[in-house]
Amino acid sequence: MLKDIYDETKDHMDKTLQSLRRDFGTLRSAKVSISILDNIKINYYDTPTPLNQVGSVIAQDATTIVITPWEKNLLKDIERAIQEANIGVNPNSDSESVKLFFPPMTQDQRKEIAKEAKGMGEKAKIAIRNIRQDANNHIKKLEKDKAITEDENKKALDEIQKYTDEYVKKIDEMTKNKEDEVMKV
Repeated sequence: MLKDIYDETKDHMDKTLQSLRRDFGTLRSAKVSISILDNIKINYYDTPTPLNQVGSVIAQDATTIVITPWEKNLLKDIERAIQEANIGVNPNSDSESVKLFFPPMTQDQRKEIAKEAKGMGEKAKIAIRNIRQDANNHIKKLEKDKAITEDENKKALDEIQKYTDEYVKKIDEMTKNKEDEVMKV
């Protein structure tokens, strides 16, 4: 019974870390990453579709991303979607592909992105605390229903707190690493 709660808690906390990694991937650092385009969708036959599902998306070098659609008639739609997403670059199109040239980041941009990373880390910590709260409520309910003893309740709550501390520490490390990566020139 308690093992199920522990397993479920760790599973939810792991998913929170994975989500934070994905979120960090959308932030720009010194080297441009194609994951900066993850949240951009185009209208493909009346269905919002991620860019990487309508063409190839590659990082040509540290400052250039090239998007080559599988259907040439999508070039205009891709350009429009990128402009609307406001990711800090204007798309350049030839008849084959769309190229995104990212200028070097200014110190102010770096600070802004580092602040955004810190905010993402804080949201992840809140999610971890909410997961802890849910687990604690389940444990307290088990004690109230006389399914576990008071000692087992205390031990279980301590175990959940250990998980929480461990995951908050991981989030702090991930956030610090991302901030350092963004601030590095």
